[in-house]
Amino acid sequence: MQGLRDTAHVNISPAALGVLETIEHAGFEAWLVGGCVRDALIGRNRGDVDLATSATWQQVQQACTAAGMAVHETGTAHGTVTVVNDGEVVEVTTYRIDGDYRDARHPESVQFTSSIVEDLARRDFTINAMAWHPARGLLDPFGGSTDLDAGVIRAVGNPDQRFEEDALRILRAVRFASQLGFSIDPATAAGMNAHVGSLAHISVERVLVELEALLLGDAARSVLMDYPQVIDAVLPELTPMRGLDQRTPYHVYDVMEHTAYVVEHSPATPLVRWAALFHDSGKPDAFFVDDTGRGHFYGHAIVSVDIAREALGRLKMNHALLEQILLLVRYHDKAIKPAPKFVKRTLRLLGDDPELFEALCDLKRADSLAHAPEHQAGVEKSAQLRDCLHEVLDQEQAFALKHLAIDGTDVIDAGVAKGPAIGEVLEQVLEAVISDEVPNERDALLAFVRTLTAERP
Repeated sequence: MQGLRDTAHVNISPAALGVLETIEHAGFEAWLVGGCVRDALIGRNRGDVDLATSATWQQVQQACTAAGMAVHETGTAHGTVTVVNDGEVVEVTTYRIDGDYRDARHPESVQFTSSIVEDLARRDFTINAMAWHPARGLLDPFGGSTDLDAGVIRAVGNPDQRFEEDALRILRAVRFASQLGFSIDPATAAGMNAHVGSLAHISVERVLVELEALLLGDAARSVLMDYPQVIDAVLPELTPMRGLDQRTPYHVYDVMEHTAYVVEHSPATPLVRWAALFHDSGKPDAFFVDDTGRGHFYGHAIVSVDIAREALGRLKMNHALLEQILLLVRYHDKAIKPAPKFVKRTLRLLGDDPELFEALCDLKRADSLAHAPEHQAGVEKSAQLRDCLHEVLDQEQAFALKHLAIDGTDVIDAGVAKGPAIGEVLEQVLEAVISDEVPNERDALLAFVRTLTAERP
């Protein structure tokens, strides 16, 4: 068979192989396909396992149910069932050929076939168009293993046709480039750029998923810089950042390249990397040059918050995560002295959340690493802030209202009328504790409250 070759041992779980063997014992052909084959060949861990088979979904259901496996009808219109064997989930799909695509995303119809090669031919990239069998080895009709060895993402067949069929493949290409550290074949990249307008047909939820996976990739920086037409098609807020000379000795990169480096230097978490991507998005709007020719960006953090809110809101980012991202963007350039009272005041601004303060330290460190080499003092400063935070936490110092030795009832008993005044007084008490003006002890705090009460009109 064309493209069939032997391979070294491929690490596929016994549970997945058990599904394959069950289908073949019933008289049908089955192969492991797609991403699980690609990742197994390069030793990359992957949870999802996909099988393609000559059997219909009903025949798969019958064979696997008889073998004691659970089978769920998750996509039978496209020939797909989900088989659960020994707790592992395996997607099983009948060999198929896709019909015409009308919405730049989904085929209008599918036609089932008996040929695994025809099934592989409909897939997006060569590295995803391989099949593997424990006895027959690797089936690679489109040179996916060669591209895998070379670190290249190449469309199967005609790139224009692949991206005209399904625009999501454009984002998948840059996501794979970021996750795997691969380059994109020039003809494939040209096809992507020619069809970026079709990304408007992709649901924002899917766009968000692909972008986040891209941001978390090890090669996110190079992808953000190398494929601007694709990235900016779904995040047009980044376009003004590209090529904007900051005209300051603190920076050696334009705003976008600085941003890409901040992303790279950030821990691979959605919170910090999204904040890194947008932390300077307000600089183009805030930019001005003084009489000496030096650039300034006063107030850019506030502008960046508005831009990030608009962009991530459009993508339907989870509200709780969005609010945390916006806090990091808002305070990414806040000057914080590495002393307990200043750390505690910043914690108040961050919703009394120590983990969010740690994330702010991560962002500040990454931001500093992306400055000119002689202006990276923020790296040490962020470490000092983190140490100070741990000191506050280890010593159980008060930085939130819940940490005070008194509560609202005590304030009322001390003579403060019910209503907004209670919260106002407690905030004053907390600030006094944070500033070391009053110890966090009940009697001392009540005495302080009585003083405040006497001063109130």
